[in-house]
Amino acid sequence: MTLSEALRAAAQRFAADSAALDAQLLLCAVLGVPRSRLYSHPEQGLSDAAAQHFEALCARRAAGEPVAYILGRREFWNHALEVAPGVLIPRPETELLVETALTLGAGQPGWVADLGTGSGAIALALASERPDWRVVATEYSPAACALAQRNFTAAALPNLSLREGFWCEPLRERGYRLLVANPPYLAADDPHLGQGDLRFEPLSALVAAEQGLADLRQLAAMAPAYLAGGGWLLLEHGWEQGAAVRALLRGAGFAEVATYRDTGARERVSVGQKPVLGETA
Repeated sequence: MTLSEALRAAAQRFAADSAALDAQLLLCAVLGVPRSRLYSHPEQGLSDAAAQHFEALCARRAAGEPVAYILGRREFWNHALEVAPGVLIPRPETELLVETALTLGAGQPGWVADLGTGSGAIALALASERPDWRVVATEYSPAACALAQRNFTAAALPNLSLREGFWCEPLRERGYRLLVANPPYLAADDPHLGQGDLRFEPLSALVAAEQGLADLRQLAAMAPAYLAGGGWLLLEHGWEQGAAVRALLRGAGFAEVATYRDTGARERVSVGQKPVLGETA
């Protein structure tokens, strides 16, 4: 079987929209080659050992297991991150949260926190882009903490640190310029939980009470005590939750409340600014 034949047969087995890409990533992992090799040598044959290994990975993907868990890694913001079951897989739409933070915090060195960092994807992206920021990542799950620490150690960024604890609680400092979070925001009865990669990801990182709003509400309530005047809270949320999150931010006293849309034109990130002393929201 040639590379092109193996890829075509594998992609036909996968139900995901990314079937062709999934097949390529799995075959690259088996062969230890970049994707360009698949295009430049499509006629290359597979050894029996490679074919068996590829078949084993394809069987896992055909059963629905996420490619990121199969390979043990995921790309996010030019970083190759270790990922594992029990920790949320970083997604491309979360890069909007990073982009928005970089824009709102431009020219403002200081303390920044990624609350509930998971794999550490957001914190790594921010720390690598802004060496003048002191980026603190917090995480409640011991398993996620261990994974994030491995990613941080591999990146070796001097302005990045990890603290174990719940949301803002591990933050000893006050006067943060930015607080960012991608908290659980799905309702327990959300039908997407039974579909695709979400079936394999930890519910604790996906589901929140109050129809997905409980953690968003708690973050909006906690954040003002840790932000400097003029500092920003940025929250990723579901595409139908924009209005509710804006109301939570205004209710917590934030000003300049706004929502940013992702590449699919869906409301994805809402922000609010803590008023400077003497100002009102």
